Amino acid sequence: MRKLLIVSAIMFAIMALAVIKIGVVFPMTGNLSAVGEAAWNGLKIAHEEKPTVLGQKVQLILADNRSEKTESANAFQRLISKDKVVAIIGAMSSGNTLAGAPIAENNHIPMISPWATNPLVTQNRKYVNRACFIDPFQGAAAAIFAYKELGSRNVAIFMDVEQDYCVGLANFFARKFKKLGGTVHRLFYKTGDQDFSAQVAAAMEFGADTIYIPGYYTEAALIARQARQMGFTGKLLAGDGVEFPELIKIGGKAVEGMYFTTHYHPEGAATEASKIFVKKYKEKYGEDPSAAAALSYDAYMILLKAIEMAGKPDPVEIAKNIRKIKNFPGVTGVITIDANGNAIKPVVVDVVKNGKFKFVKMIYPKDIM
Repeated sequence: MRKLLIVSAIMFAIMALAVIKIGVVFPMTGNLSAVGEAAWNGLKIAHEEKPTVLGQKVQLILADNRSEKTESANAFQRLISKDKVVAIIGAMSSGNTLAGAPIAENNHIPMISPWATNPLVTQNRKYVNRACFIDPFQGAAAAIFAYKELGSRNVAIFMDVEQDYCVGLANFFARKFKKLGGTVHRLFYKTGDQDFSAQVAAAMEFGADTIYIPGYYTEAALIARQARQMGFTGKLLAGDGVEFPELIKIGGKAVEGMYFTTHYHPEGAATEASKIFVKKYKEKYGEDPSAAAALSYDAYMILLKAIEMAGKPDPVEIAKNIRKIKNFPGVTGVITIDANGNAIKPVVVDVVKNGKFKFVKMIYPKDIM
């Protein structure tokens, strides 16, 4: 009996020392650093709330992809080969996630992106998943909102040709908007551009009543400023890539009244988990959480739920169980992960009002499908 107790004590000690390593690939520097910072803040709260799973400590290993595709691929490879992680949370943008996804897939390491909405991310893959809706859904929701709520009929789409996310979202918006009876005119730019006067002039010549910017916050803010300076008085609409304080810092009064589709707003999420998360986030960081923060929290909790369901930190079993998650009470709403690794959940519409992001409405899957 004494020998059995000693063996049990040793086994318990070994289990207590065991660590489950989870890699994190976020843009902590570069043009998407605001996204990475918010995501990491949300993830830290999730980890503080639930630091163990299966009786073992969870170790988060953060890799900065510098907002670049090549460094994203390097980060995924390093986390898998060197750090021996059992799963990865990340990347954030669709382009950076697409750079890392084949590496995770080929190494049979499950990953869950909090924020990558391009449908190609999970297509024909067993190990790649996401905690957010996909661009066909978001683009259709934006088109419906523009046509039915804003009264838009002629939309100029400003499309960043270097970002997979932007190109995809623009195309899905255009497809749905034209089906509703509207017309679109595509105008192109590249990440880092600062002069959009030619595109704005073309939009006004086209007779646009709305400018749609399915891009990121820096360029969206500059486009808005230059559009207003050149006399454009129509509506401004964007995607989830603009929802960061930097949009307002850069855009100022020009982004006032800009609508955008996104994943989360504290006033729109009705789950108890959301209320608790908002309280903790505000206490720790002094502001409301962004969608990137909330989605990263959900990605972590979904991943740990899958590990619990698997009963062991085995990557193959974790991957299988991620896609068995149904009606999960996340902070961004009730989440179901479908057979393709995509999250089924509502779209939120916000507006910039008095220098703040204000909740407008929810658009549910049943209203889009």
